[in-house]
Parts: sequence; structure tokens; C-alpha cells
Amino acid sequence: MQRRQFIPVAAAALSLGAQRILGANDRVNVAIIGLGGRGNDHLTEFLNMGGVEISAICDVDPVSIEKAQGSIVAAGRPAARQFSDMRRVFDLAGVHAVSMATPNHWHALGAVWAMRAGKDVYCEKPASHDPTESRIMLEAARRHGRMLQIGTQSRSLPHKMEAVELLRSGVIGEVYAAKGICYKRRKSIGHKADSAAPKGVDWDAFLGPAPFRPFNELRFKYNWHWFWDTGNGDLGNQGVHQMDVARWGLGLPDNHGTLRSVAASGGKLVYQDDQETPNTLMSTFEFEGRQLTFEVRGLVAERVGGLGSPRGNCIGNIFYGADGWLELDDSAYRVYQGEDHRLIREGRDQTKSETAPHIQNFLDAVKSRDYKSLRADIAISGASADLCHFANISYRVGRKLNWDAAQHKWCGDSEANSLMSRQNRAPYTWPESF
Repeated sequence: MQRRQFIPVAAAALSLGAQRILGANDRVNVAIIGLGGRGNDHLTEFLNMGGVEISAICDVDPVSIEKAQGSIVAAGRPAARQFSDMRRVFDLAGVHAVSMATPNHWHALGAVWAMRAGKDVYCEKPASHDPTESRIMLEAARRHGRMLQIGTQSRSLPHKMEAVELLRSGVIGEVYAAKGICYKRRKSIGHKADSAAPKGVDWDAFLGPAPFRPFNELRFKYNWHWFWDTGNGDLGNQGVHQMDVARWGLGLPDNHGTLRSVAASGGKLVYQDDQETPNTLMSTFEFEGRQLTFEVRGLVAERVGGLGSPRGNCIGNIFYGADGWLELDDSAYRVYQGEDHRLIREGRDQTKSETAPHIQNFLDAVKSRDYKSLRADIAISGASADLCHFANISYRVGRKLNWDAAQHKWCGDSEANSLMSRQNRAPYTWPESF
């Protein structure tokens, strides 16, 4: 990181490109940055919503731009302005909000640039690529008075909100532990030699703040998740959703003030390929009076309890209390009590879209200007991303790490602390002030 000190946040500070406050009936003009899998999901959701206009689209790949523009026109909407450089999008005075669906290594810098230009931001998960970025994003959001919602959409799903309320009510007694399960089948990515970038692709812009490397097909499109320069492995990909739910259900503070230690082990097992991140990772987090365990398995694995999802995966959470336990996944929750394991309550997901309620919560906050109404404000979801980063750091250094909550760093471990941030590649560097 270029700056070593965080500037105190001025509560009433104005953004460099402050926008007028929108009324309840005003249209929100949105720009979508990144038009891959999640970017196209965002596009679909915005097209299905009233009171939203897609004013601009941006991607380093002209093929992705052409596809997205086709979807907009096919929906009977006006064609959006097209860009390959997100900075030009942020210069547009008529854009109120930005959807950031870039690879992870671009989330923080892109969001900060957007907020400094007066835009509110809906940013895909994980919030950040490293823990320092989480803090920078929070500072920038508060300094510029911007809404910054992270795409950990479990926070807006009614059955998950109901399940967490049941935990708060004491339905299973004192909650002392949680488990996150991410058994998501991932096939080997194999090997690929470096090559020329596809025609029209701005590879330098794709890399952005990450170190420069020659184009490689495996580092582009979805597989960037499996390289440390751009991704955070499946713990920071699928797993961050379940990590967020675990934090939520345990009632952990956003400042990591009760964290004591993190230990993670695993590896890239079975496969011999170019992937850098582990496909198997077991993590244990010790908190004051609480424990959180998390398992990532990318190979064939069993089901755990009643958790499940399509295509043979097993993804969800289990919460353990003094009097029972609660299972929770994307489709339902189940509450069990007593030594005879009685099923006493269950609820099911009734939503048509996992993402739409979360985006609507963001759009409502764009108009109300109340960041506390955001269900996944950067303070909340940045902390969830941090736990994924902490486990990855423990794995990479190969040892248990003890946390200094007062200093927000690892106790006596310079190697681990060096992985809490990174030096951005010029010219994709942080502004002088956030």
C-alpha cells in the first residue's frame, strides 16, 4: 500500500463529484463495470427493475460489451454508452451508481475511484482483495458520503434473515460455534502456455493494480479466481457467502475485536495444474467465547447434515447452541433441539431471485442516503472478506496466527503482516487521499 496511515474520517465531508439527492420517484442511472458472469447477472436484474436506467457499460473485452449491449437493446431499453476504461465512466455526470463486477483485485481501487467521483457503488463479493483494502473502502465511503453495498446477498434473503433472528431469540440456546461448508466441485484447470491476448482485449487494464504478467487464458475470464494476483481461491469466491452468514449468526463485531487466532491448512490436492490457490482448505477461528470452523473442498465430497445445493455440491452453514443446532443453506433452514434431535422448525426460500432483493436494498439507500439501511454495508461485508483473507494468509505462511486487535495486525509475524496489503502497479495506484 502506498499510504501507511489512515486519514481520520470527517463525517460531513463532501465527495469530489457530489450528486444531487434523488427523490423517491427519480430514476437511478447505473453503470456496470465488468460484464462477465456476475456482471451479466447484474445487467439482467437491473433490466427487470423499474426506475433504473443502464446508462453505461464497461469491460476490457469488446466481445463482452457487444453481448451486454445486445441484451439491453433486446429488452427494449436505450443503448448504453460503451467504455473500456472505467475512469471514463466515473467522469459521466449523469451516472448516479456503479455496479462493480470486476475480478477481485479491481474491487477496491475501482470502488474508491467511483466514490471520489460522487458515485454510489454496488460491489461484488468479496469486498476486497486484501484486508487493508477493506479499511480503505470503508474510509472512502464515509469520507465521501457514498453508499457502498457488497454483493453478499444472503443478508437480503428472507429465510436467512428469519433464521438469524431465531438464533438471536435463543431458539437453540447460547450459540457458541458455527461451521461454514463450501463443498463445491471444481475441475482441474490444466496447463496453458502464455499467448497473445484476444483481439481488442486490453490486457494491461485487466491486470490493473496487479503485477504485470503475459496474457494467459487461464488467468482470464473465470479462472482468475485461482491465482493470488487476481483472486482469493474458493474461500473468497463461493466461501465468502458462508463466511458472512457465519459471522452474522455468531454476532461477531465488524472490527475483529473478539478475534484471538486463525489457523488454516490444506493444499492443492490430487490435481497437477497451474492453479495457485488451494482446492482443499480447513480453517479454525478462535474468538472470545465463540469458535468458527470453515471447510473448502473442491473435489468430490459428502453431504453434511441436510445441507445441499444443485449439481451435487454441499454449501451452507451449521450453528451450534447449548440446546440444539440450526442448519441453513440457500434453499431452507432447519432447527433441531435436544439430545433426541427433534426438528422443531423449518423455513424455505420463497424468492425468485437471490440478487434482486439485495440490489433493491442498495437502490433504496441511494435515494434515502442512509448507509445504515444497507444490509451489506462495507463495514459488515468487508469484515467477512477479511476472515477469508486471514485464513488464506495463515495457509500461505503455514502456521497459526495470533491476532492483535488493538493494532489490527498479527502478533510478531512480519511475513503474515506483509500479506495484509500489497503495492499497486503504476499507474493503477491509490489517490493521495481516499
